[in-house]
Amino acid sequence: MSLANYTDLQASIASWLNHPAATASIPDFITLAEARIARDLRLRSQVASVTLTTTAGVQGVDLPVGWLEFENLTVTGSPDAQLNYVNIQHLDTKFPSNGCTGKPVVYSVEGNQVLFGPVPDSAYSISVLYYKRYDPLSVTPTNWLLTNHPGIYLFAALCESAPFLNDDARALVWETKYKRDLDALSSSDEDGQFSGSVLKVRTV
Repeated sequence: MSLANYTDLQASIASWLNHPAATASIPDFITLAEARIARDLRLRSQVASVTLTTTAGVQGVDLPVGWLEFENLTVTGSPDAQLNYVNIQHLDTKFPSNGCTGKPVVYSVEGNQVLFGPVPDSAYSISVLYYKRYDPLSVTPTNWLLTNHPGIYLFAALCESAPFLNDDARALVWETKYKRDLDALSSSDEDGQFSGSVLKVRTV
């Protein structure tokens, strides 16, 4: 059976489960699988770039679409200046939102925003590299992960079906297969760093 797109994946899950009562819940299993994959994987294929623009007197900027984790933030200019991450407690103490303003030197994350310290005193362009969540299959029928490693999608979704099926005896097999495929992909992707990539890739 082909696993080229969202429809194919649903059909394959139904075939593996062979449980008519679960068919209507298969989209839920896939959604839960995508959330798990987003927690578990950090691959080079997920790295995206975007430019954020600060506003004078405003500490935060909305996180990029699909954000999972930052790789690098740099204030573009002459010269460029890389920003260092600090936790939110340090940011609030050292660079309070009602304190002095200036060119950002650090950043933190709170809610759906990246916060800068000190509070920007102008419109700065922030060049960002970040790990982006794969587009959900309910919106985009396929993506890089499904095309290249469909087993990860399949077995993650089967794992998520286990509670619905009251701890199906096959759950351990699915869980083992998912983790094995995940580890193999992560190791292969990490090995790719030594062929020219400088990006850090890891599982979380």
